Formats: sequence, structure tokens, C-alpha cells
Amino acid sequence: MHNPLNIPEPCPLIVAALAQARQSLNLTSPNPHVGCVIASSSGEVLGQGFTQQAGGPHAEVVALRDAAAAGQDVRGATAYVTLEPCAHQGRTGPCCDALAAAGIAKVVASVADPNPLVAGQGFARLRAAGIQVEVGPGSAESRELNIGFFSRMIRGTPWVRLKSAASLDGTTALLNGASQWITSPAARADGHAWRARACAVLTGIGTVLDDNPRLDVREVPTPRQPHVVVVDSQLQTRPDAHLFIAGRACYIYAASQNDEKKAALEARGATVVYLPNPQGKVDLQAMLRDLAQRGVNELHVEAGNKLNGSLVREGLVDEMLVYLAPTLLGPGLGMANVGPFDALGQGLAMDFITVERVGPDIRIVARVRGRDIF
Repeated sequence: MHNPLNIPEPCPLIVAALAQARQSLNLTSPNPHVGCVIASSSGEVLGQGFTQQAGGPHAEVVALRDAAAAGQDVRGATAYVTLEPCAHQGRTGPCCDALAAAGIAKVVASVADPNPLVAGQGFARLRAAGIQVEVGPGSAESRELNIGFFSRMIRGTPWVRLKSAASLDGTTALLNGASQWITSPAARADGHAWRARACAVLTGIGTVLDDNPRLDVREVPTPRQPHVVVVDSQLQTRPDAHLFIAGRACYIYAASQNDEKKAALEARGATVVYLPNPQGKVDLQAMLRDLAQRGVNELHVEAGNKLNGSLVREGLVDEMLVYLAPTLLGPGLGMANVGPFDALGQGLAMDFITVERVGPDIRIVARVRGRDIF
């Protein structure tokens, strides 16, 4: 298994539960990605499953149903689950109660749920029911898989991943604006897979006016489309823009109030939010807090170098997803409008998480140093 963060390998049944959790990557927003494997004392898998779409059953209930469908008796068995079983009544009942009612004897959980509605209460409820609880195996992997959910619950903001496609010398567009396409179809399809896992895709009004993009997921199968978010200080988004797609939430953040334009955009299904900063632009930090309140865990940014630069300068980017094509394009627009700096130490320090070949191109995931410590 690819292990870019050098995380110690947990026990095989937690590995299996993590594999289940990964199957929910494009499915569960705004809920976390959770997998569960129920095994006998001899290690035989009796049932397994992962969390379904919001409002659907959680991983533990799916695994219990899987075992029941196979005619397996789970009394006295161990449930291996990648996140603390929930203890609250939401759109589904408490998972810890379902495990107790089924006669589960032990729960091995990777990590505590950072949601204040759970936060150790699930473990306490299990122990009160006489169930043995072990916490820790697979904790780093589970947290990494749910880094957006942890970010929203702990920091109150989404995990911000900035995507860019560039030539080998870092050019994302020529001076005349030409940018389609620098990277290969394989890289573009891979980029859609990263869109699919995000809760929302963010862009700026410049990209909307210049490219009129849809910013949906088309190149890979997906059970849901991420929300779309536009930073549009002057409310210049046209009501006939391609990004308005039936059934998909669209949030437009503005600084200057224009109720006529607001009404026209809301008639197309958009939610318009006024969040001005003292400079008459959109308050980007306040926007992230608002998106977290709306259940956005991972925010995937596909914008121009001006908005990218603003996000970087304000310290709001957590991670970069960069596709590099094996070509030199010379002077043009860069990934983010930052600098110029007077000293090398003024640059933004990052760590490479993965560097992988995608078709003829290279995909780099680089994380701002220390951003995952929270």
C-alpha cells in the first residue's frame, strides 16, 4: 500500500476497515469517511461496510446488515471501525447503541470523533454497555482520510486544497491568456477525481467570466456533484453562466451589495452571501468559516493566479495539488500572484506528500509545513 506519510502499518482488520472507508471518499459529504469490519475471535470477517450518503446508514450499521444478510452471528464478535461510533441521534440512530444491541463484545476504533456531539461519548456509551474498547490502531490513516472533517470540527474552516496545472517552468497561462490545455487528458481526468472527493469547488469571478466553466465532475463516475463557490466581489456572475447546474448548491460571495443582481442569481438557485472586508473585497477568512458552517470539509480551489495569490498571502491554503507538463512555455502567468520577495526565507515552506506520474505529466501534492497540526 502506498504510504507517503510513512505511517506505521496497523493490524490487518483495521487495514481492511480503512479500505472500506476509502470506498466512501466521494460519497459521504459532509459526514466523515468511515469503514467497519466485524470479525470473530478467530479473525473471520463476518460483515463489513462503509458510511453511505448523508442521511443513510453509517459504517457500523452497514457492516451489521452485511453480516445479517450472510446469516452470520455477531454476538461476541469484535467491530473494527475507523472512527469512534456516534452517540447522538442525527438523521440516523446512535451506532454505539446498534453495536451493543447486536451483542458486539469489543470495539477497536482508530480515533476519537472530533465532532463535539460525539467527542468520546461514543466510547463512554460502549463501555457503559459492557463493551471492551481499544483506541488507536490506524489513527493516522483515518485522520488523513478525514483531514477535511477534522479541520472543520477543530479549526472551524475547511481543508483548502489549491489545484494548478502548469508547464515545467511553472507557467499556467500564456501572456495572452491561453491555457487550454497545458496538461494531458489523463491529468485532467485525475483532477476530476480530486474534484469528486471535495465537498465544494471554489473559483473566482475572473475564471467565470473568461472561461465560463461548469466546474463539475465529468471525467470520472461520481454519486454526487460537489457544491460550487464563486468569489465575486461586484456580483458580476451572469445568470446564464454554465456553473448553474440543477441539483447542485452554488454559493456566491460578494462585497458590494446589489439586491437586483442578487435576486437574479438567486432565481437561478444561487445563495448570495455578502462578506465584505475593509478593502471592499470578499473577506476570505470569513468565507471559509461560513463554508464550514455549511458543512464543507474539503474545499478544492480552481482559480486564477490573483485569487490563488490572495489565498496564499492570507495564509488560507493548506495543500497544493499541482500537475506539471513536460514542456517549457516561457513567460506567462504563474500559479499564485505572490511576492516579489527580498529573501529566500520569505517563501512559503511546503513538504512534498506525493509525487506521481499521471500519463505524461507529474502530479505533486505538497502541504504547507505544519498545516496538518491541529
